[in-house]
Amino acid sequence: MSLQVENLRVYYQTLRGDVKALDGATFSLKNGEIMGLAGESGCGKSTLGNSFVRLAPPMRFVEGKVTLDGQELPIWNQDKMMPHRFRDVSIVPQYAMNAMNPTRKIGLMVSELLKTRQVNYAEMLPELHRRLDLVGLPHDVLGMYPIELSGGMKQRMVMVISTLLNPSLLIADEITSALDVSTQKAVSEMLVEFRDQGFVKSMMVITHDISILYQIADTIMVMYAGKLAEKAPTETIIHAPRHPYTKLLISSLPKVGVTYTQKKLTGIPGNPPLLLTPPTGCRFRERCPVAFEKCLEEPPFVEIGKNHSIACWREAAPNA
Repeated sequence: MSLQVENLRVYYQTLRGDVKALDGATFSLKNGEIMGLAGESGCGKSTLGNSFVRLAPPMRFVEGKVTLDGQELPIWNQDKMMPHRFRDVSIVPQYAMNAMNPTRKIGLMVSELLKTRQVNYAEMLPELHRRLDLVGLPHDVLGMYPIELSGGMKQRMVMVISTLLNPSLLIADEITSALDVSTQKAVSEMLVEFRDQGFVKSMMVITHDISILYQIADTIMVMYAGKLAEKAPTETIIHAPRHPYTKLLISSLPKVGVTYTQKKLTGIPGNPPLLLTPPTGCRFRERCPVAFEKCLEEPPFVEIGKNHSIACWREAAPNA
């Protein structure tokens, strides 16, 4: 098993108190698995992904355990995490097109990064060239400044840099959000190719675009208001979701061939709760069409079928 997360809590410190952005996540990710992470803005997706790499202020580790390939990651200590970054866990960050230093040539940036990991740039250069070929970038990009590359080229370059040391886990955070449709497709296919080539063992893809996940993810995990709502194989999430929030999320997506006059697009009524003072019990309770008295208690995230887990009193005990 590649990744095991147990009761992970990461809050944001503010003058008004802690924002409970990630509040008790427990799940696992198998070797070779591409897991999509979906949910509304502010539900904790990026917080979860970033917590495996770097807890930058105002993020605060509260409790939990993260084990990767049988070794616990010291995510609470940034100095101790340094040797693990890029080698064990790496990230293609949100707004990756702005992740490269505009005043440094790309080759120099890669050289400096490898030096911090005690890797010789000249010895790594043939492999770097091979990976540039794989993503369709010319070798001379290494002599260019980031500003000389298009958005799609920058995205692919960041993907190459992030996976150059073959990390066990790759976090891909909204990497298609600023790209045109054809480039989105190409970048998504490259993620699968990186997995198939053995550049990474497993992958967590964070996105608002569930259609992208349907194309590349083996499983999808849905989050709501800092909590895990449902995790299941992709086909199950798309075609047979069980959590009321997942059902509403999927039903709000536009369908190919269906016009506005045939079916109007509808969102999910209400708004997510404030995570500075989240409600007790199920956090989706106020927006849930099937909520009942038991929902005043917090539902556990339990397995209801093979590789299918859910946090819902109604669905976990349908006769209640």
